[in-house]
Order: sequence, then C-alpha cells, then structure tokens
Amino acid sequence: MKYALIFAVLVFTSSAVSQVAKPSTSAQVITDPTQITAKEKFDVQPLSIEKLYMTRNIGDSAWSPDGKQIAFISNITGRNNLWVVPALGGWPMQLTVSNQREVSPAWSPTGRWIAYASDYDGNEQWDIFLVSPSSGQVVNLTNTPEISEEGPAWSPDGEKLAYSVKPKTGPNYEIDVMDWSTKKVTHLTSNTPANRSNLGPIWSRDGKKIVFTQADAAFKDANIFIADAATGRATNLTPHQGEQAFFAADVSPDGKTVLFTSNAENSYQNAGLLDIATRKITWLTNDKWEVNAGKFSPDGAQVTWTANVDGNTDIVVEDLRTHQQQTLPLAKGLNTLAGAASPFDLQGKMLLYAHNGPDAPNDLWVYDLAAHKSTQVTNSLVGGVRSQDMVQPFLVHYPSKDGKWQISAWVYVPYNAERNGKNAAIVYVHGGPTSQTVNLFSRSIQYLANQGYFVIAPNYRGSTGYGKGFEDANRFDMGGGDLQDVVAAADWLTKTGYVDAKKIAVVGGSYGGYLSMMAVTKTPEHWAAAVPIVPFVNWFTEIQNEDPALREYDMATMGDPMKDKARLQERSPINFVDQIKAPVLLLAGGNDPRCPRTEAEQVAGAIKKRGGVVELKVYENEGHGFAKIENQIDAYTRIADFLKKYVPPEKCGCNLYE
Repeated sequence: MKYALIFAVLVFTSSAVSQVAKPSTSAQVITDPTQITAKEKFDVQPLSIEKLYMTRNIGDSAWSPDGKQIAFISNITGRNNLWVVPALGGWPMQLTVSNQREVSPAWSPTGRWIAYASDYDGNEQWDIFLVSPSSGQVVNLTNTPEISEEGPAWSPDGEKLAYSVKPKTGPNYEIDVMDWSTKKVTHLTSNTPANRSNLGPIWSRDGKKIVFTQADAAFKDANIFIADAATGRATNLTPHQGEQAFFAADVSPDGKTVLFTSNAENSYQNAGLLDIATRKITWLTNDKWEVNAGKFSPDGAQVTWTANVDGNTDIVVEDLRTHQQQTLPLAKGLNTLAGAASPFDLQGKMLLYAHNGPDAPNDLWVYDLAAHKSTQVTNSLVGGVRSQDMVQPFLVHYPSKDGKWQISAWVYVPYNAERNGKNAAIVYVHGGPTSQTVNLFSRSIQYLANQGYFVIAPNYRGSTGYGKGFEDANRFDMGGGDLQDVVAAADWLTKTGYVDAKKIAVVGGSYGGYLSMMAVTKTPEHWAAAVPIVPFVNWFTEIQNEDPALREYDMATMGDPMKDKARLQERSPINFVDQIKAPVLLLAGGNDPRCPRTEAEQVAGAIKKRGGVVELKVYENEGHGFAKIENQIDAYTRIADFLKKYVPPEKCGCNLYE
C-alpha cells in the first residue's frame, strides 16, 4: 500500500536460513546464494487460488468489558464485517452484515455498543458506526461522505468517542470528541499546520485528559501532546531539536506516565516511559531493531511491547516492579498485540494477540500469563489447504550494488526444484515504501511457489525495521537506489544456480507497483514480465490527483513538482515507456485515493500506443488494494495466468506422484 497514515500498511510478504534470537544489532552475515537448497517432499498437494483466498482474513479486534467475548473483523462471508466469538474459542457470530469493509472495532466500557469505522467501496472516506452486541442495531454516528473519521476511542465512562478526522479535500488530520448520545462534536485540535496531523487519541483513566501524537507529513518528526479533554488546551510533552519521532502508545492507570515509541535514543525505534510531570524519559529498550510500545496492564504494574527482529516479531511483557522481561514462547512469524484499547483482559490475567506465520494465516490467540499457555480463538484455514504444503522461506542478506547497505530478503524455494539454471522466478516488491516484508502468510506467494516459481521479496532501502538511517536512505531518491536493491535481488537469485536470468518477473503493489514500473523502464533487460498492482507512474499527475494528505507526504519525501521538476521527471516511468521490453499486467482500483486509477490507465495507453504488450483491469468497486473476495480471486487468477503465459515455470516436480 502506498504510504502509512493511520492504518497499517498492506504488506505483500512472508522462517529462515538463520534462526534469529534478539540481538542488539541489526547487522547480519551475507548469505552465500549457493547454500540455498530446495527441500524434498513426496506428497505436496497443489494449491488453488480459490481455496487460498477462501482462507479467512482476521483483522482488528477488541475485548468485551467482562472479558468473556472478543469482537473481531473477518471476511468469512467474503466481506470484512464485524464478528463476536467467546474469549476462549467457539463458534463465531456475525454482528454486522454489510457489503462494505469495516475496521477498528472498539467495545464501549459499558458493554452497550461496539464502535467501528466503515468506508464505501474502498474510497477511505470512513464513517464511524455503532452496533449493539445484543440486538445488532447499527447506527451511523457521523454520516459525512466528504469527511473521514477514523480510529474511534471510548472515554472511560462510555459517553464520548475521540477520533481523528480529515475532510476529503483537507491535507491533514485533527482530533474530534463526540458525545455519542447527542452527537455533539467538540474539536480537541484545530488549525494545525497543513504539514502536520494529530493521531491516536488516548484517554486518561479519569476521562479528563487525552494524549495524542502530532506527526509531520512524512512521519519523520513527531511529538506527544496531552490535552484537557474539556477545553482542548494542549501541552507538548516531547519538545526536541532535529528530526525525531515520538509516538504515544498508552497512558498509565494513574495518569502519570505515557508509554511511547521513539527513535530519539539511538535512531532505532525503542520503547520508553515518559513522566508527564517532569518530562523525564526512562527507556525500556535500547535495541537496534524495531520495537513498538504496547499497553499498560490494568493495574499499571506491567507493560508490553513487540520486537521486530529481521522480520520475526516477538511479544515482550515487563514487570515494572522487578524489571523482569518475559518474551512469550510463541511460534516464529508476526506476533502482534491485539485487543484495541488493551490486549489485557480486565483482570490482567489474559493477553490477546494475533499470530501470522508463513504456513498459518492470521488468527487470534489468548495467552494465559500465569499458566504460560496459548489458546487459539479463531481458525482461518479452510478444508483442502494444508500448512505442510506451504513453503518455509529462507531469510537471506545481500549487499546493495553501491555497497552502502545490507539488504534482507525472504526467498521461497519450490519443493523438489532442480538446480539446473532453468527455473522461473519472481521478485516480489512490497509497498510503502515505509513498510517491510516480514515472515507472514502470503496467499499469492505460496500459490506461486506451489506452481514452481522461485520468489524473492527484498526489503530495499527505505523499508522500515532497520533504523532511521535505512528508512531515510531513499528520501528524495525514490526509484533510484531502492530500484537497484530490487535489481540486486534478481541478480542474487540467479547466483543460486536454480534460476534462469531470462525468466524473472517483477511484481509489486502500490509503491511496489511504482518500482515494478521503474524496473521495466530503467532496467528493461532484467525482466521477462511485470505486474504492477495499484501503481503510480507519474509523479506530477500522482501529486495532482491523490488525497491531499498523501500529497503532503510526497512533497516531504520526494520533492515539489515546481522546484524539483527535473528529479520528478527522471523518476516518472511514464516518461520512459519506449524502453519497456516485457509484457505488463496492470491492476487498479476504481476508487483508489492513493494511486488513482488514472495512473495505471495512462501507462497502459502509452504502452499500447507504442505497440507493447499490456493488459489492464480496473476493479470499479475497490480502492487501494482489493478487499472483496471475488475481486481477490479474479485479480490473482489473472496474475497467475499472465505469469504462466509469459514466464512459464520449469516443471519442478512439486508433487513427486505426478
């Protein structure tokens, strides 16, 4: 997905050659490509796109106040709607029935309502709704087609909701507070400069204060504020010099301390505690990986955070009285704290988390902190899809072409592949660019590996997870050094001895779609095919037509169309269509506010005009990425058919009984 604003970035991704513990440095040993070896498996069953995409998506979640139930978002019916399930597992009950996608459930402290946000056909103009968990009654609280309201947070008494708000034509987010019974709205913040947004409101336990984060357009510089909930009078708790980012995560039950994430200590994201009265900071971690602060326990005696170590994420609980830290004994992959307002139940005995691994779609689990035992709450796999048929990726590291950086990547090797230099491969490029390919379940990649394709998913410069310096390395250089990191991934694959250098395709979504287009225009000799998904191709039209908040981001990270015209021209693949040699498949969303459909349409027209091979599909009822299951199945069937036509895989003997 192109750029992270409030919601998490959609990542196209994915255990590894190296089993990584939690070191204090992000440096890893360069991987010898000849050490990559295909595993033998005698009973690999073929995977189908239909079955893979019928495995369920489990999204945001929230505890009920009594800890007996969990509300969660899932596409069990083919739409991302709200469901409720018993806290220790059982048969889920669908609570909302809507053709539109829903996110961010938040259960009111009284238990009477669950708040959530929903948009229309992917247009990201979110309204906040309430649904009664007892009757199923649904109320649209905001009903503002031209204003987006996001991330609802309940006041402790359950009478008010705080949320971020942005007009469709506005460049940034403010924070509003609504009395839900009267629908009276109070502006907590207003007149914030266009290049800064207010995000993530957190109520103090007495309901008198709201802590929030104010970030610049590029999310490179951010401060934590505390405001009087009644008057909006706010104080900056983290004044600083230079570019540092402080993000509030929680407020202690006694209202004296903020738990936060920041790169101010050592340029890597770490977790800390901020004393509100004295502004004193106590760092909980000092790692050179990516740490994200979590929440306080209900009694304030414990805090949580997650540690992303080269694409595997652990959950850590620290006792603030003894300073003992416990890393939960969970399977490798992406383990994240769940539960909206808190991952802890009301008694602080259970912890709600989500686990996502290369052979396991995202599911909710409950961890018993005393018994040290996890219980699975949701089940995303469907019949006919077996975990043992999934490929476990290798985690590899290679040097960048200019020698400035070490690049990490996940490599998927088909079962029973022969090291004969004849195999087809795909470089799978994540979006963002401030995102990261991690060790999670990827339906599309697992399907391609099952069909005999080698897949490498690199974390090019500009990716998150490796410190501020690495994340900033493509600033004002997008489509430059990061493109060379993508090309280096293709070169590295050929050195394994498995892959034919003339049978490599590039596939990517959003910013990954942009890099895919840059790849076939700037380095055309490397690619046999390209599949840019919801891409942008022209910096000038992109900045002109995209959401105004994203426009601020683009200008903060790549430049102004007037002042930096030469740079933007040189990095717009639409200007180099005459260099394309590979066939191209373009997929777009009709309501995409991030990379408007016109981006894909203009490059498709330009390729066709020059006699090139191009296919274009626009999904009229989708936005930035595809949420409706029939569109997901259609899109990835098109991708698979296109790749098999132009970059056919070598018969790999994936099933030795064939």
